[in-house]
Amino acid sequence: MSQSQNKSQRPSAVILGAQWGDEGKGKIVDVLSEKFDIVARYAGGHNAGHTVIIHGKKFVLQLIPCGVLRPGCKGVIGNGVVLDPQAFLNEVKKLREAGLPVDEQLFVSNRAQVILPYHRMIELAAETAPGRQTIGTTRRGIGPAYEDKIHRNGLRVIDLLNNSLLRTHINNACHEKNTIAHALFGTEPLDPRQMYEEYARLAEQIAPFVTDTAYLLNNAIDQGQNVMFEGAQGALLDIDHGTYPFVTSSSSTAGGAVTGTGVGPTKIGTVIGVTKAYVTRVGEGPFPTEISDASGELLRARGQEYGAVTGRPRRCGWLDIPLLRYSNMINATEWLVVTKMDVMDECPEIPVCTSYKIDGKVTDIIPADIRGFEKIEPIYTTLKGWMAPTEGITEYDKLPKLAQEYLEFVSRESGAKIGMISTGPDRVQTMTQPGFDEALG
Repeated sequence: MSQSQNKSQRPSAVILGAQWGDEGKGKIVDVLSEKFDIVARYAGGHNAGHTVIIHGKKFVLQLIPCGVLRPGCKGVIGNGVVLDPQAFLNEVKKLREAGLPVDEQLFVSNRAQVILPYHRMIELAAETAPGRQTIGTTRRGIGPAYEDKIHRNGLRVIDLLNNSLLRTHINNACHEKNTIAHALFGTEPLDPRQMYEEYARLAEQIAPFVTDTAYLLNNAIDQGQNVMFEGAQGALLDIDHGTYPFVTSSSSTAGGAVTGTGVGPTKIGTVIGVTKAYVTRVGEGPFPTEISDASGELLRARGQEYGAVTGRPRRCGWLDIPLLRYSNMINATEWLVVTKMDVMDECPEIPVCTSYKIDGKVTDIIPADIRGFEKIEPIYTTLKGWMAPTEGITEYDKLPKLAQEYLEFVSRESGAKIGMISTGPDRVQTMTQPGFDEALG
């Protein structure tokens, strides 16, 4: 705990994806939320998909923090998130139908940016335009909404609740966006009157959830409650530190938890990175350890590697230690959670990339540009596979010896302690390592 923290404060934590997203953060946030009073989402939009399975029942959350699935745990959507009102209310409806007290547990920042239909129009047109570089977005308007935020021309949730301001904003924005989209892509114009009427109705339904979440979170911490800051996507998709330009539009690293919620860094006790026992990536972009043979198909089939939001098949590859070290460095990751160990139960050999060769030189420094990634020759250390079932094992000593050796190798090479291991999709298929529970209070 930081020296500047009040001694009465319980340690809060950031939990984020250590790779390119899809590491199983949803399950891990759900498991750990038992130890936290509040789960606060700090970045991204409904392009994220966190899947949680509780006693065989599946929940897919895109905007709402996974903590709301726990009785008494509050969920906060922070100012760093871009909010699609329709997507948000659809999720709320499903949770209400499941009997969850979402109306008492969920809060939305009045400073979060709002996604409007013209954001989706612009992104879809740009991604499908001839001659344009395809980034591989979900086409849900996330990037254009963040563009408007940085351009200081966005609509915030607090503005959504002001009918007069909302009407003026939509009229002005539609005039501008319709003109641009038609000129660049030949897109048909959107109707500002119809848009205003729809979003004024949505605003009435969202209003009860809206508050100043920075005050809520800081007051809660000062009163001895603890907060889990939930990331979206993964560290290697961060707008600054990821594999640019094949990245997301927000700060998905630990620093985003500070700017995306209004809670200062000295109030956060630790950072937890979630990594698969291998690596996957959805969409375009560099992937040094991608597998193009039958081993990749085996991992995809056993791991059910298809996007929770898009359904797109994920690209699969062997664990990349240089990328994991880099992720641990930029996030100051103290603990790792390793997921999907059971997926590799049928691998007779498991190559792990431990360094790179670039232009004939051995290095573990991550290139800043795509051209550098294209020159990477992975250097592998091959470990023996355990060739035994691990699904559902909840005690470390009961894991096959070779599986234990794999985990110890990952911890040693990456420089972070392994605090938790997941051996299946359900909440109960999880084991905790010594010292991890104590670190979370």
